[in-house]
Amino acid sequence: MLKNIKNPFLRIGTIALVVIGGSILLMVLSVYLGVWGKLPSKQELSDFKYQRASEVYSADSVLIGKYFLFDRQPIQYEEVPKNLIEALVAIEDERFYDHSGIDYKSLFRVAFKTILMQDQSAGGGSTISQQLAKNLYPREKSGKFNLAISKFKEMIIASRLEAMYSKEDILMLYLNTVSFGDNTFGIESASLKFFNKSAKKLELQESAILVGMLKATYGYNPRVLPKNSVNRRNLVLQSMSSNDFISQKEADSLKLLPLQLDYRDYDYSEGIAPYFREEVRKQMLNWTKEQREKGLDYNIYTSGLKIYTTLDSKMQMLAEEAMGQHMKVLQNSFEKSYGKRAPWIRDKKLIDKVIQNSGPYKKWKKAGLSEKEIMDSMNLKKEMRLKDWNQDEMRSASTIDSLLHYLKFLNTGSLSLDPKTGAVKTWLGGINFKHFKYDHISQSKRQVGSAFKPIVYTAALEKGISPCTYFSAQEVAYENMEGWSPSNSGNKDEAYLNYSMEEALSKSVNTVAVKVLEKTGIPNVIEQAQKMGIETSLPALPSLALGTAEIKINELAGAYASYLNHGKSVTPFLIHQITNEKDSIIETFKPVVAENRAFSEETGHIMLEMMKATVNSGTAARIRSTYGIKNDIAGKTGTTQNNKDAWFVALTPKLLNITWVGLDNHEIGFSSTSLGQGANAALPIFALWLQKLNADKSFDPITKAKFPNPSSAVMSNLDCDPVKRDGFFKRLFKNPKKKKTKDFKTGNTKT
Repeated sequence: MLKNIKNPFLRIGTIALVVIGGSILLMVLSVYLGVWGKLPSKQELSDFKYQRASEVYSADSVLIGKYFLFDRQPIQYEEVPKNLIEALVAIEDERFYDHSGIDYKSLFRVAFKTILMQDQSAGGGSTISQQLAKNLYPREKSGKFNLAISKFKEMIIASRLEAMYSKEDILMLYLNTVSFGDNTFGIESASLKFFNKSAKKLELQESAILVGMLKATYGYNPRVLPKNSVNRRNLVLQSMSSNDFISQKEADSLKLLPLQLDYRDYDYSEGIAPYFREEVRKQMLNWTKEQREKGLDYNIYTSGLKIYTTLDSKMQMLAEEAMGQHMKVLQNSFEKSYGKRAPWIRDKKLIDKVIQNSGPYKKWKKAGLSEKEIMDSMNLKKEMRLKDWNQDEMRSASTIDSLLHYLKFLNTGSLSLDPKTGAVKTWLGGINFKHFKYDHISQSKRQVGSAFKPIVYTAALEKGISPCTYFSAQEVAYENMEGWSPSNSGNKDEAYLNYSMEEALSKSVNTVAVKVLEKTGIPNVIEQAQKMGIETSLPALPSLALGTAEIKINELAGAYASYLNHGKSVTPFLIHQITNEKDSIIETFKPVVAENRAFSEETGHIMLEMMKATVNSGTAARIRSTYGIKNDIAGKTGTTQNNKDAWFVALTPKLLNITWVGLDNHEIGFSSTSLGQGANAALPIFALWLQKLNADKSFDPITKAKFPNPSSAVMSNLDCDPVKRDGFFKRLFKNPKKKKTKDFKTGNTKT
């Protein structure tokens, strides 16, 4: 055939075309046969899975968080507005409905312009199906030759996809996998991020903005380059008009609209219940590990799991509001109380310790820097944003300035749960997850102070000690305990007073608590705590009565629940159910309630009445007087030595709450008991929260619930004078300023 071509130039051109065509065919064949890497089979394409973000829901069906490597929330075709589909087809693949994966007309146009006319702006000629293939199987190598190989691979995969899926399926596979920048994949996540609405609610001009981004996710990002984004949007609108999806008049009208974003960047530290979400994440990681051991491959970042939790989102938001409201005021009072003598200003020994225990100091020390070099680096000023209750602000500060700034912050842990099941309703792990990652509910062990006393009194009742037994409030020095002498704060006349157990608990009298412990026996008290679900090792010392044991909030909450649950403790739990992306149940978690009672029904009722007295007339009485709360409440305040830990435990018929307030650095406490006592530092968080719950009628079933009336037997056991004063002659011969001395009966043998 070539012999018949007389013109040498034409002959050379023909030969060149044959060689090029043959080379292309050979390359396509080699790609098809897998010479340059295995192509996905039809089976793989029919059941492929793309990474899906796992979603976390509250008990009231509110999406409160996501776990993902790539932020992606797949949706169905019916959930995408028609205008978005039309915008996509108009600008990306106008013959989408006419081809079978490869648009040869567009491909030849691009080839002609790029190769013969050297027009580098001619585009790539890729169809939506080819772009989908690229999304599903990203290119691994760069370079012109590898680019050509990748293009052929994508064409073959696109053809296979078209043979297996409908056009609607391909559109959704594409829209659910395509990147919109900002670590966001899929149209639903992009819609939520840029416009704070579901994709199905997008207006036409908003759809055009998102579709326009697909050309260049950074170059047309409306947050970063709004002018470019609007220009690209207008081009999309014009393409829609050219393809008869909208009229020219409508396109021109929409082009005049200003860009209006409602950007919501998903920051793991922000949003509702960040500490709770982090604890759920940790528990889910353990769960997936257990599943892998069973041969089931679940991943919280890629499997699209739906995690349904026990949290009440509305309660949580109100709890966070109450916490912020109180802690802002308390922080201000705390700093003012110290003034210029504050330990974070004056205590050089403490400051040096904080610096040397910091991450930057240890890093530079390990790198071999001298002490002077380290301190020079840590004193170097730079612009940084420092958290403050009034407002976060940019300041010129050093690493040391930052360390000392955060050293002075009071923190908190507050947990509420259903006492019948242990289902967690609210979880405040701290004041600010972004700056204080440490969770004061699940991670922190702090001395519980007087919050432990009810367990002591419960053990006493179980041992047969009558609640009307009187104990002297006189201070005692225990010689066999190196002269240890617990004291009370307040009444100077207390040496002459004898308290009933109810009055002593409601007024939180330390000297009496120790004497109740002594009479009951330390081993009996420890055993009682264990029956109530306390697993922490407790010190077998008299100071146990004053709460020197360090216990986690969630552990203490499980024990206190027994007073509201017929003597049975619970294990607080956060996750109710886990499903796959199609809402098929994978696992349901049941409440963990103790099988056996920790104490008798009568003991539980007596303890509840004693803790009611704490709220009505004892150390927690300000919940009535200051906050005007009339709900049925029992409770216990707690304050530890040197005012380092403040506690309040609130028991209501259907809700249990435990709140702790203090500083992360154990060496710093409140400057005074009046400021740092549980009733002042911790109680207000609960009181303000309950006020908010009372104001919302939807919580009436909880807030208006009543305790059952105590039986006549219980009331008879408590029917005694709260306090008895020493007689005249006993007072005459007693020196109230002189401590009584004796040995503490350790009770190492059970009685």
